[in-house]
Amino acid sequence: MITVDFRHDALPDLAGERLTPEPVDPAATITDLERERLQLQEGITSRALIDQATGVVIALGGLHPAQGFDVLRDVSQHTNRKLRTVAGLVVDRMSGGPLPDDVRQALDGALARARAQSG
Repeated sequence: MITVDFRHDALPDLAGERLTPEPVDPAATITDLERERLQLQEGITSRALIDQATGVVIALGGLHPAQGFDVLRDVSQHTNRKLRTVAGLVVDRMSGGPLPDDVRQALDGALARARAQSG
């Protein structure tokens, strides 16, 4: 017969033995939450940058909105750079920043392919 202990200070175990909960370390919990907050903030910032670059690509290429992200992804894959890095370079270029040759060539090619697909 399996007995299960449902007291608040114990976790039930299918074998009938009582498992004591792991002690909670408040400092570790705070550290974990801070790390998660920073990752979420970075994700929001990256998404905003990618959205800006998508708009730039759409305007530059005269593309449909759905094609802008595809172009950025294509450039990222062809240059072996992270998407957020490519997005940052595209947005910086609009402010007069340099666009590396490999990114410029990949962007030109991706824009040409996107235009050909849209007819």
